[in-house]
Amino acid sequence: MKRRYLFLIIVVFAVISCRTSTTEVVMSDTSFMNGDLIFVAMPSNMENPADTADMGSAIVAATGDSNSRNYIHVAIVERSGDSLFIIDATIKRGVARYPIDTFFTDFHNPDGTPLRFDVMRLKEQDNMELFVSNAKRYVGQGYDLFFKPDNDMQYCSELVRNAYRINDSSYLFDEAPMNFRNPDGSFSPYWIKLFEGLGSPIPQDVMGTNPNSMSHSQLLRFVRTIVR
Repeated sequence: MKRRYLFLIIVVFAVISCRTSTTEVVMSDTSFMNGDLIFVAMPSNMENPADTADMGSAIVAATGDSNSRNYIHVAIVERSGDSLFIIDATIKRGVARYPIDTFFTDFHNPDGTPLRFDVMRLKEQDNMELFVSNAKRYVGQGYDLFFKPDNDMQYCSELVRNAYRINDSSYLFDEAPMNFRNPDGSFSPYWIKLFEGLGSPIPQDVMGTNPNSMSHSQLLRFVRTIVR
């Protein structure tokens, strides 16, 4: 039964992870810098997000706000010469490093409308090689469907927090109690099915991170928006 639930979860998540073509090649885009963060935004103007059955919309319902940019994912950019790579954590790949054009191919809106990618950058650039190197140490770990700390798995913003630190205790990005509830206090069907399938309680109020909160860090500055 647990395997069946996990299979269904992966299939559902594929709605934002299975595009076959891309309209723009950005492999050598000179505007990206090593260690930039790309936040994937999803509109929050759904009629009833609490009834959603996919992870992206469930994240928006629980962590979104009243503005038009509600982030469901965050990824790290690595620049290697003229080539650009992404290091991130997804259900599809786990923690992986792969070409940036593949990243833009993977993520899309289920209804076919363009998706918004906001590029942000640390104001202080002194340790970017260290942070990217830290991130690469996690490549090969699985995606943390449990959203728990210290389990040798990573979800997207957890990977970023763990990578962007000077040593084992000096984190740049703060944690806060995680919220999985909709504004009315209920849990989206996605979270209920996910954690029932895992045999684990919903980690409401467990310390952690999410892309939307991370994007508001005073350590970051906005660079540009890519719509595709």
